[in-house]
Amino acid sequence: MAESSSSTSNINNGSTSPIANLAQDHLFSILLRLPVDSILSFAMTCKRFRSLASSDTLWESICRRDWGHKQVDAFKYSCNQYQMMMMTVPWMRLYRQVTQLESVSCRNISDADGDLVLPNPRASHSLNFVSNCLVLFGGGCEGGRHLDDTWVAYVGNDFQGMLKWQKVNSGIPSGRFGHTCVVIGDCLVLFGGINDRGNRHNDTWIGQIACHENLGITLSWRLLDVGSIAPPARGAHAACCIDNRKMVIHAGIGLYGLRLGDTWVLELSENFCIGSWQQLVTHPSPPARSGHSLTCIGGNRAVLFGGRGVGYEVLNDVWFLDVYEGFFKWVPIPYELQNIPAGFSLPRVGHSATLILGGRVLIYGGEDSARRRKDDFWVLDTKAIPFTSVRQSMLDSRGLLLNMWKRLRAEGYKPNCRSFHRACPDYSGRYLYVFGGMVDGLVQPADTSGLRFDGRLLLVELVPLL
Repeated sequence: MAESSSSTSNINNGSTSPIANLAQDHLFSILLRLPVDSILSFAMTCKRFRSLASSDTLWESICRRDWGHKQVDAFKYSCNQYQMMMMTVPWMRLYRQVTQLESVSCRNISDADGDLVLPNPRASHSLNFVSNCLVLFGGGCEGGRHLDDTWVAYVGNDFQGMLKWQKVNSGIPSGRFGHTCVVIGDCLVLFGGINDRGNRHNDTWIGQIACHENLGITLSWRLLDVGSIAPPARGAHAACCIDNRKMVIHAGIGLYGLRLGDTWVLELSENFCIGSWQQLVTHPSPPARSGHSLTCIGGNRAVLFGGRGVGYEVLNDVWFLDVYEGFFKWVPIPYELQNIPAGFSLPRVGHSATLILGGRVLIYGGEDSARRRKDDFWVLDTKAIPFTSVRQSMLDSRGLLLNMWKRLRAEGYKPNCRSFHRACPDYSGRYLYVFGGMVDGLVQPADTSGLRFDGRLLLVELVPLL
């Protein structure tokens, strides 16, 4: 017994294991190649390993590994602005909080006193975060009219403050709603849309912000030369940037109200002077739809969700766009709905879907088949979905993926239910800006058309963080 007890003690102290003789930097490199569950198990073996596996240096590296360097650097920057007394970020606790996220906090950061000039209420516009600025373009407003204005609000270091909008352009590009606009590098890339005469567009525009000491912020738009090949004209399609250099668009409403189901990729030259469109033809592929979302989740990967189908049904299917052996491929993802609380429904159109800190997708609002608008927040956990193989433990008895969806509580300011709003994150994915949309309630009491448009800017923050 004594010999057995001594042996166990030696193992617990790590003195008999070859791994205990490895230098700390070698152990560090090994841990960074392990999943988090294995790292936590490793920490339970002895005091030395627990100290190493709990270090801020290791967990900052794990956050960079799992979330990306850009998001982590941006998060550290935001912490420096509001937590000056914090010498280091508690990375292990942050990782746990982000992974176990339960709620978001909402604030109305529009001008409460009405002293500032603000964009008109609208829906089906575009909203992007680029060069530390929010950029809003176009959309539809009351009476079914399109808008052709461009507005910029400088965020800079003040992520939570009241923003000052500045109107920088009007008339270029031409007025439209239901277009898409994505950020590629420091530029905006805009495609398509519909005007108030029902005409569809298939033009591609490049927008670039410049800050001048005397003139303030300016934004210039120019039509991109794409040659003779371009996607058919459309609006209410979905788009995202992939591979840091390409724009993907999918589906939408084409000529004569026909819902499309095609996928196109725009590749830009290094100086953004020319671009070339190429259609992706894959099988299977998502059915035709409009009002859905397409969100890049890193590299060449994107996730598609929801929308309205050809039979006017509202959808809740999930598809992944991935590169397999050098070719783009659409993959349908079947999932279990067991975590959906009573009284809530997942199918929706006109929602927003945004990549947030931690590499998951935050879905907000939208409307169902009866045009009932929503105010709920959901997390789609793309980390739970393997791209090449599915382990049996991830499936239920019917072969459906488990634990993909989680509903979050909303704290603080309670916004109206809304659809066809727009949302974009800051560089870290910690903050989410939401503007406009069609909303419930008498936002414009004199409006008798039945359509209500919102003009408030909301700030959504992941909580609790630190």
